[in-house]
Amino acid sequence: MAELVVSMVVGPLLSLVKEKASSYLLDQYKVMEGMKEQHKILMRKLPAILDVITDAEEKATRREGVKAWLKEVKTVAYEANEAFDEFNYEALRREAKEKGHIRKLGFEGVKLFPTHNRVPFSNKMGNKLRRIVQTIEVLVTEMNTFGFDYQNQAPAPKQWRETDSILIDSGNIATKSRDAETQKIVKILIDRASVAELTVLPIVGMGGLGKTTLTQLIYNHPDVKKHFELHKWVCVFDVFKLANKICNSSENNLEEAQKKLQDELQGKR
Repeated sequence: MAELVVSMVVGPLLSLVKEKASSYLLDQYKVMEGMKEQHKILMRKLPAILDVITDAEEKATRREGVKAWLKEVKTVAYEANEAFDEFNYEALRREAKEKGHIRKLGFEGVKLFPTHNRVPFSNKMGNKLRRIVQTIEVLVTEMNTFGFDYQNQAPAPKQWRETDSILIDSGNIATKSRDAETQKIVKILIDRASVAELTVLPIVGMGGLGKTTLTQLIYNHPDVKKHFELHKWVCVFDVFKLANKICNSSENNLEEAQKKLQDELQGKR
């Protein structure tokens, strides 16, 4: 029963979709040209589902119809999440181009951005958004037949949390949608593995774009597991703790911890 309740929790996922869909970057860099009406419908329908989602999650443990409905909500929420990741990535690309940052990254950095041509992007994303909105409209219509109770949604706490390497990807949605970026970065890491200098490959973007998920996909990729003898996931928040975590040390002296880290990287330990 506990596993069922956990698997059916979709409220936070829907809240994340709403947050991403509300990003000021979408309007500022006009990444949703021709999709304004669909965007407005989505922003009206999401709160309607969120109003009843807590009651739906509770009833899904004892009503098969609600369970099936909630599963469909979760599926489309994942799809919407990925879609707005793409919208926000495109907004960041246009922002970087406008501010001259892409020239500083060089050709290799430019290739890591998911799209370059506005027309194909608009056509592809317009079709994707229409399918998402159509599905959500059907789900809202079905929702009204279940007689859910309306409950206010408590705002999600905005606090820093430590991440780990475990990938939770329902239906392999993130795996499929991020396959191109994953393969590209995995190739870069493997190609540079024999280079003497330490390779640092940053993945940059605003909160909620899926940077951690992409990193998890790379970290858990079979080619990475096969190619590198040592694998270590470290959540960076503090330089002193970072050095200690990588070294599995409990040093009180930062310089000593950093010295041990250098020895580790140079193969002296």
